[in-house]
Amino acid sequence: MKRVPKHFVGPALALAALATSPLALAAGGDIGNVNKQATNWIAIIMFGVFVAATLWITKWASGRTKSAADFYTAGGGITGFQNGLAIAGDYMSAASFLGISAMVMATGYDGIIYSIGFLVGWPIITFLMADRLRNLGKFTFADVVGYRFEQPPIRMFAASGTLIVVAFYLIAQMVGAGQLIKLLFGLEYWMAVVIVGALMMVYVLFGGMTATTWVQIIKACLLLAGVTFMGFMVMAQYGFSPEALFAKGVEVRSQIAANAGKTPEEAAKAGLSIMGPGGFIKDPISAISFGMALMFGTAGLPHILMRFFTVPNAKEARKSVGWATVWIGYFYILIFIIGFGAITLVLTNPEMSDTVKGVIKGGAGTANMAAVLVAKSVGGDIFYGFISAVAFATILAVVAGLTLSGASAVSHDLYATVIKKGKADNAAELKVSRVTTLALGVVAVVLGIAFEKQNIAFMVSLAFAVAASANFPPLILSILWKGCTTRGAVIGGFMGLISSVGLTIVSPSVWEATLGNPAGSALFPYSSPALFSMIAGFVGVWLFSLTDSSARAAKEREAFAAQQVRSETGLGAAGASGH
Repeated sequence: MKRVPKHFVGPALALAALATSPLALAAGGDIGNVNKQATNWIAIIMFGVFVAATLWITKWASGRTKSAADFYTAGGGITGFQNGLAIAGDYMSAASFLGISAMVMATGYDGIIYSIGFLVGWPIITFLMADRLRNLGKFTFADVVGYRFEQPPIRMFAASGTLIVVAFYLIAQMVGAGQLIKLLFGLEYWMAVVIVGALMMVYVLFGGMTATTWVQIIKACLLLAGVTFMGFMVMAQYGFSPEALFAKGVEVRSQIAANAGKTPEEAAKAGLSIMGPGGFIKDPISAISFGMALMFGTAGLPHILMRFFTVPNAKEARKSVGWATVWIGYFYILIFIIGFGAITLVLTNPEMSDTVKGVIKGGAGTANMAAVLVAKSVGGDIFYGFISAVAFATILAVVAGLTLSGASAVSHDLYATVIKKGKADNAAELKVSRVTTLALGVVAVVLGIAFEKQNIAFMVSLAFAVAASANFPPLILSILWKGCTTRGAVIGGFMGLISSVGLTIVSPSVWEATLGNPAGSALFPYSSPALFSMIAGFVGVWLFSLTDSSARAAKEREAFAAQQVRSETGLGAAGASGH
């Protein structure tokens, strides 16, 4: 779920961390190395009720999951409205909910850069890809990329990109869930991680995409209801005047700066700084790179792209993007209000924070609990328990979606298409998928426990950068450019994949902050590689396609006309399966 950078050795480092690893917020980073607290029984009971309800959904879904189409795509029987909610659910993850509100609390106005980055990405999917994805694809994004290409190499590449994105996302989500539960529920960290892993495997193994989609829809509705109430209650405290809320935020920040020994002029300036840009990313190259990863990474995330195959036709695919944009936009407006609510309600409450220093109590990482503490401020313990449970459940749902996209890459792309050359029967493919799900679940739990104390924010930034650099260039060019060939798509895709991983490892956020090398020793000076690795991916696809004069390439260029007809009309596309 997704998203907050956290090099939190102590709350004083929160701001620096937000700048060093920007993409983490957007995609579900770790919650920091937090302190275990007293058991929150209300939250545990509410979580228990939620889990029981979702397990019942899984049982219901398992009765409808009879074929590979049902398992991967819910048989294509999800409506545009339902799919829009499910996609929004993937974005409204706990880390987005907790992380962006924490960022707004830390940097003010600049925190909204995340919301803008995501929303700008959606028109690309709407206008360029939604129809074509639905018309060309069957189960996975590799079906679309490889429509007219040689299957083994393109499937190998697509599975590699998918599994790397999924792996980094999964680790981030598992650590995030573990730390959140450790903080809120009082459980041991490893127990929390095992619980998430076990539940995720149950959802995917038995219910497939049908269960995952319905869990996402319910979770999205609960979270939307929760943040609507929170936003309403925050605004009610200030007579529904945004000006009054922002003025109070500036006043609180000015007072915190004065407490730190600033002169009245400096304190006033520090207070006003939360209403202007520049608090988040000051380096223009990093800002552009970061924005590109947010915009184009969206169009390359395998678990998002998979959702376009769950609807019956291209019209519903378009509709699902429209609804997703509405819900995500609404959610991020409320998150902005909740972030300012955290400044005015949490940082002024001596029970929750050190009002002199302006930091939340509870040790390292608790800055990310800003949103749930706002819930406690406006709704008491019961609402606090509800939001805590929903926040945890959001991670669970995103993890299930990620696992499903990873399992489909192995079973459909590698086993059914490459190993069995398209002749695998449904039962065998499903069996491989379920074995892969178990393996991914175990790997996720082990890595989640192993990375407990590590800063794994860079893994999330890597996931978005990989999606934008490896998956997006071959995907968009194979759909829109006649000259694209197997050689170009595979080599260009791998260039984007390798450069995005490599540049991230030698960036300051990993080389210095994570691996502990001295400051200034990073070989790559920017926090996000997307600007450079995306260019590498696009240039690679273009150059190696252009120079491909093989007989196979000539046939692939000829096949573009047929692909275009299908992508734009849907003639020959698979319909919804019967239930």
